[in-house]
Order: sequence, then C-alpha cells, then structure tokens
Amino acid sequence: MTEHGFPVGLEMDVSYPDFQVSLTLLSTEQLRFEIKEGPFARTETVDIQVVPIGNGIFAVSWQEESDATVTNVQDYDHGVVFSFATLPGGQFLRMTGTMTITRPAHRISDDRPRRNKELVLEAMTSLFQNHDASAVERLYARDYIQHNPNIPQGREALQALVAGLAEHVFYEPGLIVAEGDLVAIHGRIRGWADEPLIAVDIFRVEDGRLAEHWDVLQSETAATAADSGVSMFDPEEGARRAHPEPAWSRATRPDPLHRDRQ
Repeated sequence: MTEHGFPVGLEMDVSYPDFQVSLTLLSTEQLRFEIKEGPFARTETVDIQVVPIGNGIFAVSWQEESDATVTNVQDYDHGVVFSFATLPGGQFLRMTGTMTITRPAHRISDDRPRRNKELVLEAMTSLFQNHDASAVERLYARDYIQHNPNIPQGREALQALVAGLAEHVFYEPGLIVAEGDLVAIHGRIRGWADEPLIAVDIFRVEDGRLAEHWDVLQSETAATAADSGVSMFDPEEGARRAHPEPAWSRATRPDPLHRDRQ
C-alpha cells in the first residue's frame, strides 16, 4: 500500500462488453495486463502513472508497445473501471467494465471509514447544532430509511423535523467509530427532552450519503462517588481516541496524588 492508498499487489479481472482483461497492480509505477482471447489478446507489463482522484478512485494511464494509449478510471468503491483507449490506427474506445478481485492487495487500503465518519459528523452538527434543514438533501439519500419509530420515514420528514427544532436543541458529538459502510457515533443532545439524552446513532452510508439510521437513547444520569465519578458522556472522548496521549507525555506528567501527599 502506498501513501495515497493505491492497492499495490491486487489482481483483478475486468469484464468489458466484448472481452475480459486481467490486471495485476505490480507497483505505483507498473502493472501487467493479460487479454486471453479476441483481437487484442496479449500479455504486457507497462509503466503507469497513478493519480488519486478521491473516494477510492484512481486514474491510471499508460502507453503500450504498439503505441496504444490507455487511461483507466478505477473506482474501488463501486467495483467498476472506466477505460479510454486510443489504438495505433487512431480508433478511440470508451468502455465500462466490472471488477472481480482475484487476489487482494498486499495491504488493505480502505478510506471509506474515515470519509464516512466525516460525513456523519457533518450531518449531526449541521442538523442538530446549526439547525440547517437544507443540509438534509445534500447529505441524506433520497430513499433514506429511518428505524426510530417516533420519526416518519424519508428525507422530507427529516427536513421538516429539523426545520421545526427549538432553538435550544443542541447536539454534542463524542466517540465515533466506523467499519465498511457503517458508522456509530456517541453523543449528547440537549433540548430534545426535559433532560439531556445520551445517544448512540448508527448510520449506513451508500454512495456517499446517509442511507439508513438506527439509534438508542437514554436519559443522562450524573456521575456519583459510588460509581467512581465516571460520567455517561464526555465530549472529549472522541478527540482522545483520534489523538491519544503519547506514552512519553503520560510518563513525564506530574502525579496529582503525589502532589497531594507532599
């Protein structure tokens, strides 16, 4: 895996309408292709240039021994390859093929969890901090599925809910975790009920938008001495997970208990 996430070592079959090609991503500078049948049948290793476009998409271009030039737009989120080729005689081809991974990359590079966490955080703060109902159309899928029985289905219902929020409703994000197309965020919302609520919201992301939502809510209870003073929610918990304190800092930090004993 390189610093920009190109899946070095990955092998795949790409099925176009008229033929199939096998690609091996040898490095960020070379790939090998094999076409077993048809007028383009051959095997060749070519020098490539890789340009990350974003969202798991890479532009990969090369020139072949025959002087044919090829540009692939490889979309790993959706499993498709858009190919544009100019043949030696000047014929220009536009093709769309589907990927079948036959061997994974040397190291897995999946940027979706980071991007999905950013999407969820933007949605929760836009809607429940800034009360921006217009963000719903941009961030939520048209056929958005809602599992909270107290909120009607669909994106329009969510827009109406946000537009009608009282001014004192305010959401504080905390810990956030993601895997694949799922994101869970721990937070506190004030003004939704008579007392603050602690929430775990779970979202499924599809095509860069929030497509489905589950949540669990419970009233916040203040920490007591009996439970060692551990609170239900700390707005700094997410920041500490994202930027954990280094061991050297903990080792050199003064011990408050030691100070109290002086």
